[in-house]
Amino acid sequence: MKKLAILILVILIIDIHPSYSEEMKTVTVTAVGDIMMGTDFPKRYEMLPPDDGKDLFVHVADILGQGDVVFGNLEQVLSDNGQCAKDISRPNMWAFRSPAMYANNLKKANFNVVSIANNHAWDFGKEGSADTMRALDAVGIRHSGPIGDIAELEISGFHIAVIAFSRNLNGYSFLDTQKSKAIIKTLSNQFDMVIVSFHGGAEGIKAQHTKDVDEYLGGESRGNVVKFARKAIDNGADLVIGHGPHVPRAIELYKNKLIAYSLGNFCTYGIISIKGVKGIAPILKIELAPNGDFVSGRIYSFKQTPPGYPVPDETGEAIGIMKRLSEIDFPNSGLLIDEDGSIRIKQM
Repeated sequence: MKKLAILILVILIIDIHPSYSEEMKTVTVTAVGDIMMGTDFPKRYEMLPPDDGKDLFVHVADILGQGDVVFGNLEQVLSDNGQCAKDISRPNMWAFRSPAMYANNLKKANFNVVSIANNHAWDFGKEGSADTMRALDAVGIRHSGPIGDIAELEISGFHIAVIAFSRNLNGYSFLDTQKSKAIIKTLSNQFDMVIVSFHGGAEGIKAQHTKDVDEYLGGESRGNVVKFARKAIDNGADLVIGHGPHVPRAIELYKNKLIAYSLGNFCTYGIISIKGVKGIAPILKIELAPNGDFVSGRIYSFKQTPPGYPVPDETGEAIGIMKRLSEIDFPNSGLLIDEDGSIRIKQM
C-alpha cells in the first residue's frame, strides 16, 4: 500500500506540474544601439529629417515588430523648448534636441522601451529630461534614466523591469558599485525578469575591443563595463545591453545570461559620424527562457546610409564584426555565431 500511495502521488504531481519543456515559453528581446533623430539646436547646426522623420525606420520596423521587448538607446532630448545646459562653444561639445512629436517615429517603429541614461539625455537639463519623458509617455513608450525612472512591462504573463545605468549623477550610476548592485538585487526580487542597460566604455574606432579594465575618454572615467555587466548578472540581471562606444562590440555568455557590450550607432541622423565601422547598425534579437537564461539569438546586419538611418546590408558586415570580436574578446564564453547571424550555445 505504501508503494502504491507513493506511485499515485508521483502521478498526481506529474499531472499537475507538466514538464519544463511543455510549459516552456520564451520572451523575445530585440535591441539596437544609439538613436538620434536629427537636431534643431543650435540653429547653425540644425539638421532634421524630411517629413518629420516618419521614414527613418521604414527598413527596420518589421524586424523590430517581432520583439516582445523592443529596446534602443535614445541619445537626445525630445522637446520643443528649454535652455541648453551645455557650453557648446567648447571643442567637441554637442547638444541634441528634436521636436517632441518625433516620439511618434519610435512608436511607429515598434519600440516599447528606451534608455534615456546617457550623456545627451540631459543636454537641456531637468526640463529637457522631463519633456522627453512626457513625449515618450504620450505614445506609450516606457523609459529608464533619472533616479526612480524604471521601465515596467508585462509580456506573456511575465513582469519585466528595464533599468538604465550611465555615469550621469542625475541617474543610476554604474560607477557606484554598491548602489547599482543593491538596486538590481531589489528588482530581481520584485520582477520575473530584469534587463539592465548601461552607457559606458571608451568611444570610436579604437574602442571596438572589450577588455576587463577601466576605460577612459579624454581622461574621463567610462568604467569597467565587463566588471559591471558581470556583477549585474551576479545580482539578478537576466540580460545586459551596452551602448556608448558608437561602434559594435562583442557579445558574451556569462552564467547562461547574455551580455551585449555595444550595439553601435543605429539611427544617428545628421551630425554623429557614420564613417566606417561607426555606421554599422546591427539589430540583436534574443530569446530568453522564463528564468532569463539565453536560449537563442540572431544578429541582423544593417548599416547607416547618409545622412544617417538604417538600411539592410547584404554583405553581413555587422554579423562578421560582432562574430570576430566575440571570438577574440571572449573565446571561452560558450557562444557560437554562425555566418547567417544565428547565435547558439556551443555543444560540449
